[in-house]
Amino acid sequence: MAASKPKTRAGKQRKVHKVMSEHKRGTLKSGSGKKVRSRKQAVAIAMSESGQSRRKSTRRKSSGSKSSSSRSRSSSRKK
Repeated sequence: MAASKPKTRAGKQRKVHKVMSEHKRGTLKSGSGKKVRSRKQAVAIAMSESGQSRRKSTRRKSSGSKSSSSRSRSSSRKK
């Protein structure tokens, strides 16, 4: 059984440090067993194993009123 994810901030930082050190030494492997060569992939694995979220949502929700008002205008045109 796999080890549980760290609960504290210090524990999470240690886990990320450990995984990134493995990547630097060339011993980090992905789930399929292949060696990880990409730094981005190593960061993704480190964040996943430490229980942190890597992605920050910066997209805004588009307002539905803009598109719905244009539809209502086109449907109410007289021919």
